[in-house]
Amino acid sequence: MAKIDKAVLLAAGRGTRMREMTAELPKPMLEVRGKPVLQYIVEGLRDAGITSFLIVVGYRAEAVQNFFGDGSRYKIAIQYTTQSVQDGTGRVVELAKNFAADTPFVLGYGDILVAPENYKRIVDLGKDLEAMISVTRGEDVSKGGAVFVNEQMELVDLREKPKPGEPTSPWYNAGLYAFRPGIFDFTAKLIPSPRGEYELTDAIRELAQSGKKVQAVELTGNWADVRDPEVLARLNQKL
Repeated sequence: MAKIDKAVLLAAGRGTRMREMTAELPKPMLEVRGKPVLQYIVEGLRDAGITSFLIVVGYRAEAVQNFFGDGSRYKIAIQYTTQSVQDGTGRVVELAKNFAADTPFVLGYGDILVAPENYKRIVDLGKDLEAMISVTRGEDVSKGGAVFVNEQMELVDLREKPKPGEPTSPWYNAGLYAFRPGIFDFTAKLIPSPRGEYELTDAIRELAQSGKKVQAVELTGNWADVRDPEVLARLNQKL
């Protein structure tokens, strides 16, 4: 197993569904029980052995940078890069190319909370694996990605927001990944999806279908996509 020590976190979006809550803050800086969502993610990954972070900022970037600084108070190193055009997650990964160089890295969304023990599993990338994708059950796949796997939990297909009547799966893309630098060969070839964005999930599907092994990992414990005010309110009630 190769222990990964680099992570790329996506924190560029405003999160329009949060309405006035994100007038001054990007969505990953909204608080759950007195702490920004992004802080839980940074601390969870740090405790799993990640020492070097690249945070992709955009909307209200200074709120993230002023809070985390260079990472020294968390005993880690943090760099920043800016996503100036919000044209999809596939393009964002391209911004991490120099940071990752020739080493594997974890990629996470700045608005997804997972039980901390899961980070230790995602930083262990088996020698025969090109990537890992986290999955969870019990979510509505029409709101995210449906993950199709074989008996060994290896990825065979990945479909973004399947429509009624299209093939579906009980496995929902939980938004936490580990990649080798080979992913950049596939993000470089992306074309815009029907919604006009460069989708990371398209690159992951191509990677898996090129014959490389992409392992799905079922997360344990609580999982939450802090996508709207209702989810945020529910998380803050669970005190």
